[in-house]
Amino acid sequence: MKLAIFDLDGTLLNTIADLGAACNHALAAFGYPLHTPEDYPRLVGNGVNRLIERALPPEARSEAEVLRLREAFVPFYNAHNKVQTRPYEGIPELLAALKSRGWRLAVASNKYQAATADIVNHYFPHVFDVVLGEREGCPRKPDPQIVSDILTLIASSELSLPAQKPVTRAVTAVYIGDSDVDMLTAHNAALPAVACTWGFCSRSTLLQYSPWAVADHPGQLLHILSQTL
Repeated sequence: MKLAIFDLDGTLLNTIADLGAACNHALAAFGYPLHTPEDYPRLVGNGVNRLIERALPPEARSEAEVLRLREAFVPFYNAHNKVQTRPYEGIPELLAALKSRGWRLAVASNKYQAATADIVNHYFPHVFDVVLGEREGCPRKPDPQIVSDILTLIASSELSLPAQKPVTRAVTAVYIGDSDVDMLTAHNAALPAVACTWGFCSRSTLLQYSPWAVADHPGQLLHILSQTL
């Protein structure tokens, strides 16, 4: 059984404008300088707390201040996370083609779980078999725990076993993402990494991690997966 594990932000969806709006809202609420939309691609990738930390002035980057701004960020983002967010061109067709060819599909995101599930269910209803985001007790990517959790859930569903029981990973999996965090996640999980160059990270940066394959558009990604796995 073949499994494609996708990053979310910058890979499936262009979320940068809504993330930036939520972060600017939180910054403004406490009197901090705002960032331009062009600033945000270099700030995202490691979850909301790291986004806020990077957006704050260096002298204000304490854990307490990050958590204080998070309290403003989360409700705003929950209410406004579909204003400008859109699937990248060709992504819906890619997912439909993979499903028609028998692939299982999963999302592994550093976005907190509630927002991850909400956005995926809105833009891709009934498409993904497993959708996991940032959860308490699970370290963020590039730690491979989220990938391990997905593999366990997928294998359990294949074998009709409870997810908490040990299972054999009878799964051929690939990890697909747009950032250095994603390339490291794939490496740490011992999975082939496909680098997507349409997201938030430059092609040259992605190539530094020697990905298994590079896709410059979703149609090319379909060809790579169909021909090599």
